[in-house]
Parts: sequence; structure tokens; C-alpha cells
Amino acid sequence: MEASIVDLRYKMKAVLKALDRGESVRITYHGKEKAMMVPTRKKSTRKMEDSPFFGMQSDLPNDAKSVQEYVREMRKPRYGHI
Repeated sequence: MEASIVDLRYKMKAVLKALDRGESVRITYHGKEKAMMVPTRKKSTRKMEDSPFFGMQSDLPNDAKSVQEYVREMRKPRYGHI
């Protein structure tokens, strides 16, 4: 995204949204590039191993053909009428 000094003053919300999307923002003054705003990288505190679905395929019974079928069977009591 490109933003002028005036954009920073009047449209800062749009600039912040662009940064939230992971876009870099090039700041211009009289048409010349003066600065670059780069989003910070947030490190996730969650680990994939903490997810209840991690390693799900290794726990499948031998008669299950795929993860999708296994999940469908697990959900059948709740969604069997659909």
C-alpha cells in the first residue's frame, strides 16, 4: 500500500488495517518515498501439538478409510438427521 503524509493524518485507520493484513505501507511526501512501515510479526504462543486434532490420523481405527469419514462417524450422533 502507498500512503501520503495526508493519508496518515486522515486515513490512519485504513493504514492500520493494511498493516493488520500483513501489507507493508510505503510513506510518500510530495510523491517521493520517505519511509516504509512494516507490520510486526507476532509469535504465536499456541503450539500445534496442543491442538486436539494433532495426530488424529495416527489414532484412526484400522477400518477407517480417511480422516473425513472418521470425523463424519464421530459427528453422526449430533448431525445424523441432516
